[in-house]
Amino acid sequence: MGIYVVAGIVLIFVGTALFYNRLVTLRNMVREGWSGIDVQLMRRAALIPNLVETVKGYMGHERKLLFEIADLRSRSLRTEKVGEKGEIETALSKSLGGLMAVAEGYPDLKASQNFLELQKELTDIEDQIQMARRYYNGTVRNLNIAVESFPSNLVAKLFTFFQAEFFALDNADDRQAPQVSMESQK
Repeated sequence: MGIYVVAGIVLIFVGTALFYNRLVTLRNMVREGWSGIDVQLMRRAALIPNLVETVKGYMGHERKLLFEIADLRSRSLRTEKVGEKGEIETALSKSLGGLMAVAEGYPDLKASQNFLELQKELTDIEDQIQMARRYYNGTVRNLNIAVESFPSNLVAKLFTFFQAEFFALDNADDRQAPQVSMESQK
């Protein structure tokens, strides 16, 4: 009988250690994922002043948009909360998109080699942000499943592992179904 008790205790200890190690691995993957997002956001934040300076010379009367972009960049650099950063980054992406749309009305700006290079670099960074966000959100999903699933949830509660927050760049326009018209052209 004593051997069964010892075997049971060893089994519980080994099981707890395995679940604990899995949770630690997942938590570190979430941290790594967030670091990847943060690096890309910092790259974009470093690019924005150059973009604003380049555009400022061509579109002097777009000061409100340029100020908004600078303000959002500053707020993004100050915040550490995932949800708040997601909201600010959504607004910043929208403003940068607006800036690119306004730039279409300035042929000299569109022809500027410096602007074209900055625009290409911004597009590359946006792609990197999307890849980093997908990785991060995948690791968050895995951690959250482990924190909620039995029996790892018992170990998670014992060692205070918590669910992580997804990084969402919410854009209500992305959720709208496209309007398709099948009317014949006359």
